[in-house]
Amino acid sequence: MEKKVCKEHVEIALDIIVDETGEYPLLEELSTSEHVTCEFCEADATYIVSSKN
Repeated sequence: MEKKVCKEHVEIALDIIVDETGEYPLLEELSTSEHVTCEFCEADATYIVSSKN
C-alpha cells in the first residue's frame, strides 16, 4: 500500500497507513522528474508514504 501526497497531506497519509497496517510507515521523497498529483488534492505530490510490505 502506498499514498502519493503533497506536504500538506503527509500527516494524514501517515495516519492512514498506521491505522490500516498497524506498523510504522516508510516515507520517501518523490524524485523531481516525476509529475504526480496528491491523492487528497490537486497539488503536486512530494512524498510517497508506504507500508513496509
